[in-house]
Amino acid sequence: MSELKSRVTDPNLPPWERLKLVMSILRSSDGCAWDQKQTHHSLIPYLIEESYEVVEAIEADNADELREELGDLLCQIVFHAQIADEKGKFDADDAVEGIVQKLITRHPHVFEKRAELAPQQVRDQWERLKIANGEKPSVLSGLPKSMPALTMAYRIGEKAGGVGFDWPDADRVFDKLTEEMDEIRRAIKSADSSNLEEEIGDFLFAASSLARKLMVEPETALKRALTKFRLRFSGLEEEVRHSQRDFDQFSLEELEAIWQRLKSQSTGDRPGTDPSDL
Repeated sequence: MSELKSRVTDPNLPPWERLKLVMSILRSSDGCAWDQKQTHHSLIPYLIEESYEVVEAIEADNADELREELGDLLCQIVFHAQIADEKGKFDADDAVEGIVQKLITRHPHVFEKRAELAPQQVRDQWERLKIANGEKPSVLSGLPKSMPALTMAYRIGEKAGGVGFDWPDADRVFDKLTEEMDEIRRAIKSADSSNLEEEIGDFLFAASSLARKLMVEPETALKRALTKFRLRFSGLEEEVRHSQRDFDQFSLEELEAIWQRLKSQSTGDRPGTDPSDL
């Protein structure tokens, strides 16, 4: 074991091999008690956390953070592969070989020198090949149940569109949104809470389809809108504190006036008249 431990600092050993070696040592009887007790299930929260931190680094456009967070995420991947290897299922190299082969077979237009495809055609081909290879029983198979609902809506629409079941353009989706808004109004008048939930769900699904047609990722768009709202609301709170009054002592019109002033101070903002207009 001491010889193995000395190899982790060997500069001639490729980083990928060193990472696998470090993980195997940590999981060994001479390793770390915490690492030894982990399972696939116990590591789920850490895998999710590291994935979100990668996303945040990307959204912050911070290359140094992204490098670090990708390393942390890779550590989680190797951790799971090490656990699987100990059970005789597969190892990290097997996982890498699997994705290499998948990338080759899913890109015949590149590796078999077929006709060049546009980006959307590549997506559609990918989905068709998955079904043709018997990997998925349905076009909609393979979407994790834990995926955020808005992202899942986007991906379901994308997958269905890949086989031709889709609105032809964004204008038709606008029509669908108008239809869904009318149905929400009818559900409100009927005082049927279960139907109202269903209609709002249909509206949100249609909204995700509009985003997809306009080539906007809805989860990212919503997160940015929420970040913008939080920043402005913090400014609103600061204004209220400086006034030495409580929120309930302001009328909605007064708060809206402050909001619009804060909004006008932000680069690229357009004037609006509704607090919900971010």
